[in-house]
Amino acid sequence: MPSPAILRKENRDIVLQKTHTGKSFALVAALLFATISFTLAGCEKLSKDSQDGLVEQLLGKPKPEPIQVGVLFSQTGSMAISETQLKHVVLQAIEEINASGGVLGRPLEPVIQDGRTREDIFAKRAQELVVESKVPVIFGGWRSVDRKAVIPIVENSDTLLFYPLQYEGNESSRYVFYGGMTPNQQILPSLEWFMSPEGGARRRVYLIGTDYVFPRTANFIVRKFLEDKSMQVVGESYVPFDHNDFTETYKAIRESNADLILSTINGSSNIAFFRQFAQQGFDTQASPILASSIGEAGLRSIPAADTTGHYACWSFFQSLKTDRARSFVQRFQEEYGSDRPIHDPMESAYVQVYLWREAVERAGSLSPKDVTKVLETNIEFEGPGGLVKIDPRNHHTYKRVRIGRIRPDQQFDVVYESPDLIRPEPYPNFAFPGWNCDWTHGGLQRGPAVKLENQR
Repeated sequence: MPSPAILRKENRDIVLQKTHTGKSFALVAALLFATISFTLAGCEKLSKDSQDGLVEQLLGKPKPEPIQVGVLFSQTGSMAISETQLKHVVLQAIEEINASGGVLGRPLEPVIQDGRTREDIFAKRAQELVVESKVPVIFGGWRSVDRKAVIPIVENSDTLLFYPLQYEGNESSRYVFYGGMTPNQQILPSLEWFMSPEGGARRRVYLIGTDYVFPRTANFIVRKFLEDKSMQVVGESYVPFDHNDFTETYKAIRESNADLILSTINGSSNIAFFRQFAQQGFDTQASPILASSIGEAGLRSIPAADTTGHYACWSFFQSLKTDRARSFVQRFQEEYGSDRPIHDPMESAYVQVYLWREAVERAGSLSPKDVTKVLETNIEFEGPGGLVKIDPRNHHTYKRVRIGRIRPDQQFDVVYESPDLIRPEPYPNFAFPGWNCDWTHGGLQRGPAVKLENQR
């Protein structure tokens, strides 16, 4: 029997001699090559890439050119511990989409950039993505300051930004799609539940947050929302990032007689905040913490004894008992480790990649304008946390809210779930009268200027 190399050479020479006579010879050659490769499998195994590449050469069919997409999260700096996880789920979604045929028959190729927890770096890296890599879309961001730094870049370059975090609202851009919840979807319905008998009929809430735009704007909305409710705000405090001494804060909370503490604290400050709750003699039944900015991943850094019995409000929890949720968690942990928890922003980041893919496929185009038109037609997707859909008016996402009570294993027991998807309102009228956004009819409508009362 001739050697495998000689057989392959003879086969290739025959094909090259015949191909000028018509396309049919190319097809025959491809089939012949496949047959010979199969026959030689016991003598010399050819890699799939080698076989595919030679067949594509014989047929004159090049591999589809990949579609580059931007992935922009902090991989260094204080936010790296949170944002690296979002990068991982975006890459997971891209790998799954590529395995199922890609987008428009082309594979996705992530162009990964590091925002370094600095808004100026986020702007610089976004500029590189749209100018040098010419990406049609960027998936990224966590902090509001970083999102706001990127928005002018995408608006001036006809590129889309998919932002996955819950945030303060009071914003809209034709080029941004917001995957997280606004206060009217997350914080406000949670406060309503705590006012109900099921939530303890609580009446006095203390607001504590990190000193930046999200907590201050969210708490401004909370104050306006509660003006005609049975609950009243009895105190409000802000601390810098990485703050670790809450002695004065808890003194103020005790003096306020609060029976609920609404926390918009971000990052490592949560470690000291939860630890000192117990040290200061507070009780989770009498005045629990309701956290809107910490989930399963953040709890890993805090001893379970310090967090058990407190609450968080999100749309997705890892402990959801649905097939889609379990499958999502299983696939991620198989890739990145069984000890890696999943939290709400990760689910949002993952779903947004699929929403963009769905819109591109329907549009038959990568053009951001064409994709936006599709996204403005009530597009839906069944994600790990359930059904979500894009609001055509303001590019935010309809979502359910769930309230979870923290268990000793640092997972959540869901104690409340909204019966329906909640429509996003980035400009709730009671807080921003006259403001509205409807990109399908006139765009942004500006009302009177609003000065946040708690802003310095």
